[in-house]
Amino acid sequence: MDTPYFRRRVNLHRSQTVRSGLIWSGWAIQWPQRTRSTLFVFLLVAISLQTQAQGYKYVRKHLERYDDKSIHYGFFFAAPVTRFSVGHSPSFLTADSAYRIYSPNKPSFRVGFVVNAFLDDRFDLRLTPSVSLFSREVHYDYPGGTSKTEVRESTWVDFPLLLKYKSERRNNSRMYLLAGGAFSIETNVRRKELQGASRLSTGTMDLAIEYGIGFEQFFEFFKFAPELRFSHGLINLYRPTSNAAGVGINRLTTHSVTLYLNFE
Repeated sequence: MDTPYFRRRVNLHRSQTVRSGLIWSGWAIQWPQRTRSTLFVFLLVAISLQTQAQGYKYVRKHLERYDDKSIHYGFFFAAPVTRFSVGHSPSFLTADSAYRIYSPNKPSFRVGFVVNAFLDDRFDLRLTPSVSLFSREVHYDYPGGTSKTEVRESTWVDFPLLLKYKSERRNNSRMYLLAGGAFSIETNVRRKELQGASRLSTGTMDLAIEYGIGFEQFFEFFKFAPELRFSHGLINLYRPTSNAAGVGINRLTTHSVTLYLNFE
């Protein structure tokens, strides 16, 4: 009977040992240079794709077919800051009257509707009829330290017609510019007060140019668009009178800066 030796139990053939090494120790294989370069490039591409997949964030696009409709409706609230631009007459320097006449900025309120007509991918036509509550003032400073203030509290109905230029939409937002004109009518004219001996008389119709910039943000059920708009009156609202309030003035035009909050 042969004596068993432990050495023979583990004495494997060379081919079997190499095969096992290939299976369990693949990292030690001496690959050709070209093959290693290919694997290295493949590894870099795989890591890059994995990084991009991890960094990508899905953004849901709300109201995707919003621009497919030809007309949109909405409403807005606005906060105008308005004043008169005072033009002085030659009597301002010669008459014994106020040495300073100016109009300060006064906050007001406006509410209205939006009718937006789609023209093409870049342009819209926009009508925003509104009701505005204004309180414009004219201050008079007299020699000796005395002063006087003329207040014109009034309600105006405005009809702005604007051309809107839109940027390309990015996910749920885009910018826009607009410009046009506005026709306004004063509705609560108090004739008896206007005929007073010391009151400043102004007109009841105005025409202004308007321009501004806005930002649209699309939500699931509506679009919100804050907007900053500037308005410059073209019509002289001053009505000549023989009282002291009109001495030194020959022109009054309106100027406003308005923040709009549009909902469509």
